[in-house]
Amino acid sequence: MDDEIITPIERMLAERACERIIVDFVHRLDLGDPGSVAELFTPDGFWHWPLGERRIEGRGALRAYFASRPADRLSRRLMTNILVTVESGETARAVSYLTTYRVDGYPGGMTEPRLPANVGHYEDTFRKTDGTWLLAGRTVFLPFGTDTERLPAPDTPNA
Repeated sequence: MDDEIITPIERMLAERACERIIVDFVHRLDLGDPGSVAELFTPDGFWHWPLGERRIEGRGALRAYFASRPADRLSRRLMTNILVTVESGETARAVSYLTTYRVDGYPGGMTEPRLPANVGHYEDTFRKTDGTWLLAGRTVFLPFGTDTERLPAPDTPNA
C-alpha cells in the first residue's frame, strides 16, 4: 500500500469500520434480525462456504438465505484475532477467527453449555461504496464442526 494514497488516520478509520462490520454481522445473526446481515454487503456481495459448496450472491439472495434460519435456533458466535489489511482507500481484506455455539429447539431460558458447533475463520473482502465500507465477499472455512444439535422437546404436563 502507498502511504501517499491513504493517510494513517484514514487507514485506522477503515480498519475500524471493517472490524465493526465483522462484529455487527455476528450480532445480527445471534441477537437481531438474521436477514439484515444482507445490508452489510455490497449489492453484488457474496457469502461462500467452499466445503459445503454454498455460494450466495446479491443482497436479495443473502437476505433470504440468512432469514431462513430456524426461529428456535439459539446461537452465540465469538469473533477473535481480527486482522484487517487496508489495501487502498476503497478496498480492504480481513481474516478473523470464529467459534460458534448453537442449538435448535431452544425453548427459552438457560440451557446446559455445549461444545462449539464450529470453529474456523472468515476471509473477507471489503469495498468502500458511496463513502461506506461494506462486505464485498465473505468466505467461511470450518475445519472443526458438527451438525447443529436439536434440543429435546420440553416435557408437557399430563392433563
